[in-house]
Amino acid sequence: MTTQSDNLLSGWRVILAGAQMLFVAFGSLVLVPLITGLNPSVALFTAGLGTLIFQLCTKRSMPVFLGSSFAFIAPIIFAVETWGQAATMGALFCAGLIYVLLSILVALRGPGFLHRLLPPVVTGPIIMVIGLGLAPVAVNMALGKTGDGAAQLFPYTDAILVSMPALLTTLLVATYAKGVFRLVPIIAGVLVGYIVSLLMGIVDFTPVDQTGWLSVPGFIMPEFQLAAILFMLPVAIAPAIEHVGDVLAIGSITGKDYVRKPGLHRTLLGDGLATSAASLFGGPPNTTYSEVTGAVMLTKAFNPVVMTWAAVFAISLAFIGKFGSILQTIPTPVMGGIMILLFGSIAGVGMNILIKARVDLGAQRNLVIVAVTLVFGIGGMTLGSSDWHLQGVSLCGLVAITLNLILPKADETNDLHEEQDVVEELLHHKK
Repeated sequence: MTTQSDNLLSGWRVILAGAQMLFVAFGSLVLVPLITGLNPSVALFTAGLGTLIFQLCTKRSMPVFLGSSFAFIAPIIFAVETWGQAATMGALFCAGLIYVLLSILVALRGPGFLHRLLPPVVTGPIIMVIGLGLAPVAVNMALGKTGDGAAQLFPYTDAILVSMPALLTTLLVATYAKGVFRLVPIIAGVLVGYIVSLLMGIVDFTPVDQTGWLSVPGFIMPEFQLAAILFMLPVAIAPAIEHVGDVLAIGSITGKDYVRKPGLHRTLLGDGLATSAASLFGGPPNTTYSEVTGAVMLTKAFNPVVMTWAAVFAISLAFIGKFGSILQTIPTPVMGGIMILLFGSIAGVGMNILIKARVDLGAQRNLVIVAVTLVFGIGGMTLGSSDWHLQGVSLCGLVAITLNLILPKADETNDLHEEQDVVEELLHHKK
């Protein structure tokens, strides 16, 4: 017989589990705005809001948390430099609508539609481009420069003495840590890098002194410019790939088929609306978080209410002004050191997709798709005029999809079994 105290205890366990899930997601969540120049407090707010929107769309049936998407880092940096933050937010709002369009197509034609549009031979090299394309940004920041290498922010020696301990800590925690600590290598790397920065006296606390304890995050209203929108729309292809993988992964962990119920169309809809909603406040796009999926597998916290509490904590932290200011004092070399491993890992995931899906690169068709996509992305190919052009993930996504559709292929699969095989293999190695 369950007593009132048992229910209370159970309730407190759910709340603490929610705090733990935010802790796991926190490093990646705030790293994206810190890299792109957006406000980390706004990112916390929009991650919580996005998670609640996702739960509403999926009838709170999945233990999923949404956070800042790494796929949009390079496009956001470029768009902010070219059109400004407000126009970038308007473009990201429209990118979220691509998910909505995909959700409608999946509802009408079934989940197999996504496999035909985005098979592993397409998704693998696109994800590799996301990681390898950002490699110069990581190295420049680790050397104390701005992401584009245009300016030296910290002396070379100081930067190396900070970035390398951050990198070493991140890779050691990712490799040797046990339990939940293995899921937070970014936070561990930030803490060590920040402590070293403090000892070297390169942390500027001026923003913290000028900020109150409670304050409204620096929200930004979007503006809509056609050139920025056309540049950003194709980028939504990459996180859509990640979304499908995460839905399959969480289903494998909980033993439920979320592709059927609540349905992939509902999960895509929730992800898309969350991304569009984030842009209305000046936050980075949202995506389902693999780190949290790993934490669910480890802790067996299958109750979706856990993620509701994680969202509530994220929104609450967003209004603690000094907390957000402290995040903005993290020196550039700290983030650079961590990103060396992080972006390389993203590229490794793309490579692993090709391997686990047994994509035969001896077949000329597959080799052409992978080769052109990689060289376009890493080489910096640009198509278009000075007013509007495609490059990076935007261009690679369209090129890979187009080549896959027009080049002759032997068979036509109508389900997600290849993606499921890849996910199950990845989960097996995480255990």
